[in-house]
Amino acid sequence: MSLKNKLEYIYSKYNKREYVDPDPLLFLYDYPEKKNREIAGLIAACFAYGRVDQIMKTVGHILEKLCPSPYEYLLGVAEKEIANDFKGFRYRFASESHLVNFLWGIKNVLNEFESLENCFYSGHSPVNETVLPGLVFFSGKINKNKKIGHLMADPEKKSACKRSLLFLRWMVRKDLVDPGGWKKISPSQLIVPIDTHMYKTGRMLEFTRRKSPDMKTALEITRGFRKILSCDPVKYDFSLTRFGIRKGLNMDHLKDFILG
Repeated sequence: MSLKNKLEYIYSKYNKREYVDPDPLLFLYDYPEKKNREIAGLIAACFAYGRVDQIMKTVGHILEKLCPSPYEYLLGVAEKEIANDFKGFRYRFASESHLVNFLWGIKNVLNEFESLENCFYSGHSPVNETVLPGLVFFSGKINKNKKIGHLMADPEKKSACKRSLLFLRWMVRKDLVDPGGWKKISPSQLIVPIDTHMYKTGRMLEFTRRKSPDMKTALEITRGFRKILSCDPVKYDFSLTRFGIRKGLNMDHLKDFILG
């Protein structure tokens, strides 16, 4: 069986909603309208670090304050009201001021571009090999005041920007797991979000030999998957990362199947 056929088998077996829980991606399914889903998705992705139960609790708390429409909440709220709604907030390294500035940054983008997608696309081009130029522009607009802490990594530095790339996967791709919504960007331009599991998988597949999971590593692993499926190099991300996350699925099982 070829590597592509093995990856397709894994995709067909594990790329299903029953394997999503617990994952902050679950929150996106609550928002049928793109204008709300993209905001909920960015919040969920940017807080997707630490223990999963705490991630789910924190994202749920934030989105509950923005209920029923994150879009309408942000357009109609003053900065002082956001600060009041999230007074005393703290999640690991993220303080109340980081969250308030982050939400205010999203509001400013909505005021200027009407949607997060429009903002991203303003820095993006269909001829770009990847979404990186668009991500540089988008992140700069969200973090214009440079006061959101580490909630969004700077793509002009070495960081793999895993959480930002995860957000793009959710919004650009559409299948049984990824809900999509952004139609102006091609899945062929996505970059693989590199977590511990995907980094190990990329090395196992010999897509990279790099010693650290940074942006260069993410691009090398993406190029490896692009050789297999140029139109959608991030297609296998969710199903492959179930190994090491889901109980009963570990990296040894994946290695035995892929290399065996």
